[in-house]
Amino acid sequence: MNIVWFKRDLRIHDHKALSWAAETETVIPLYIFEPDLWRQPDMSFQHFQFLKNCLLDLNQSLTKLGQGLIIKVGSATEVFQQLHNEFGIKSIYSHQETWNHWTYRRDLEVKDWCKKKHITWHEPTQNGVIRYLKDRDGWSGRWYKTMRENVSNPPSKLCSLKIASDQIPGPNELSLNTSFQNKDNIGGRKEAIHLLDSFLHQRGEGYTKEMSSPLTAYESCSRLSPHIAFGTISIKEVFQAVERRKQKLKELSKDRKGRWPSAIRSFSGRLRWHCHFIQKLEDDPSIEFKNMHPAYDNLRQDFFNEAYFLAWKEGRTGFPMIDACMRALIETGWLNFRMRAMLMSFASYHLWLHWQKPALYLAQLFTDYEPGIHYSQVQMQSGTTGINSIRIYNPIKQGLDHDPDGIFIRKWIPELIDMDNDYIHTPWKMPSQLNGYPMPIINEAEARKSAASQLYGLRKNRTHKETAQRIVKKHASRKQSRSIRQRKQPSRNAQQGELPL
Repeated sequence: MNIVWFKRDLRIHDHKALSWAAETETVIPLYIFEPDLWRQPDMSFQHFQFLKNCLLDLNQSLTKLGQGLIIKVGSATEVFQQLHNEFGIKSIYSHQETWNHWTYRRDLEVKDWCKKKHITWHEPTQNGVIRYLKDRDGWSGRWYKTMRENVSNPPSKLCSLKIASDQIPGPNELSLNTSFQNKDNIGGRKEAIHLLDSFLHQRGEGYTKEMSSPLTAYESCSRLSPHIAFGTISIKEVFQAVERRKQKLKELSKDRKGRWPSAIRSFSGRLRWHCHFIQKLEDDPSIEFKNMHPAYDNLRQDFFNEAYFLAWKEGRTGFPMIDACMRALIETGWLNFRMRAMLMSFASYHLWLHWQKPALYLAQLFTDYEPGIHYSQVQMQSGTTGINSIRIYNPIKQGLDHDPDGIFIRKWIPELIDMDNDYIHTPWKMPSQLNGYPMPIINEAEARKSAASQLYGLRKNRTHKETAQRIVKKHASRKQSRSIRQRKQPSRNAQQGELPL
């Protein structure tokens, strides 16, 4: 028997592990539901709901091939041992995975178990992340080469097996907070294909300019990020669909192209960032817990203001754009990148909270939670990477720029539905119309100034710059030749980047 171990690659198309295994002997298509994973602080009912949709869809796809998905509950090594005792496992096939620390430790245990049992574990790649990478030289070129490889076709048939599946535990058994519900995110490949098609041909024309505002981003962004995170569609499939759309646009006359060339170019440019950020965690798993730059290790650690944290979590800081974004995220499980960055920036700079607790809370809320992207971005927006520009978002300005008439704010903060337009972004100036909405918990200008002073002060240290150069070599994206890189620091665009959310 060969086992195809599905993890966060819940599809049969462009699935190297499945294609490779099906060429050999009888295949057990297996998903292991690991209760201990779901009890980790970054997991939530949002993810649980989406996963169940994905597993149902995957089972239907596999059943059409002759053998449905087999689900087992327990630790990976215990499940493998049980199957090995019953059938005799020859090989295990699964894609390489870069996920949270728990899964990293789990994979080390599986590797050790396979070695002791003399079982071969095949781990093909499913994206552009490279294991055992020495540095980033040539990384971008290798990513494009991978994305242009042929996609793997699913097998034509699987042998039917009589293996019973286990019942997945309910959310209460896993202590999942059911108040975080996926009301707008539907898992499964059918939905992923629908979203990709509608984005590339209907919804996405205004992507370039409309992805930054929560008013327009919900429709104009691809909304594929949860599907890429759970693997119902591969990043390679998305890339190649975008390339085909580019070619079709070239055949159209200028007046028929509209804004599509700009939109497709913007989206295509951001696809690479997906793997770029995950590569950071692959190269340094500690960034899930530790500051990327050690100069910030004593920053924000003396005191954590729980009252500020609670107000931020509940969308009751007194700053309408912050609170509207948080409430929308709680309700929908999705938020556009700029507003995510603003939420994290506000927590780290204005409220001066260490990034770890806010990071875990946001991880629970994001249906598309991807640890490599998440912790890299959290540290970037908290100023602890040492190599990125310090971005302290002014929530009032962000509101004026991206929700000038307060439409988004009024939708998610009903207390302010009757607030005068002139005060919708500064409602504390019209206390008679607050209707129970809180006053600001901090002085925005003073908090921003204090945070900037402390961060920039640390960056003046010479040892800070020397360490930053080593971080750039290890983690920064670059396309220039070595001689050019030695003469100048990477550009701002090489260090920052919005993701295709």
